[in-house]
Amino acid sequence: MKNKPAGIKRYRQLFNHEFSRMNTNNKEIIYKELSYKTIGLAMEVHNQLGFGFLEKVYENALMVLFEKNGIPAQQQAPVRVYFERQVVGDYYADILVDNKIILELKTVDKIVDVHRAQVLNYLRATEIQLAMILNFGKRSFEYERFVI
Repeated sequence: MKNKPAGIKRYRQLFNHEFSRMNTNNKEIIYKELSYKTIGLAMEVHNQLGFGFLEKVYENALMVLFEKNGIPAQQQAPVRVYFERQVVGDYYADILVDNKIILELKTVDKIVDVHRAQVLNYLRATEIQLAMILNFGKRSFEYERFVI
């Protein structure tokens, strides 16, 4: 077994406590309706376009469907980053849905820990509670949901 960098080990520990896939048995899913609709639209994009395009193509296609469905969303949305309750900069979300959900789009073979760490950091540094990684890089659409 390879030794992993200490940072990855730390994130694995955090994932055990903070990482949450969409669980239909949970009665308290945050932004449940909006989450399901967002995943459904992402699946629609993947079904129509398939895999193999750059992230920007999927981002633009999702924006078309958000607009068509009357869901407020913003591409490359600046999201304030806080440290010790003070604004220290901006992060630009691939898509920010209704000022409630950060979408991080990927076109990779597999969602890995560095992607998860990136999204968890976005959630910790902002006042947003929910993020999703949407992976369009495989034959089958893949997503992970994160709540803090």
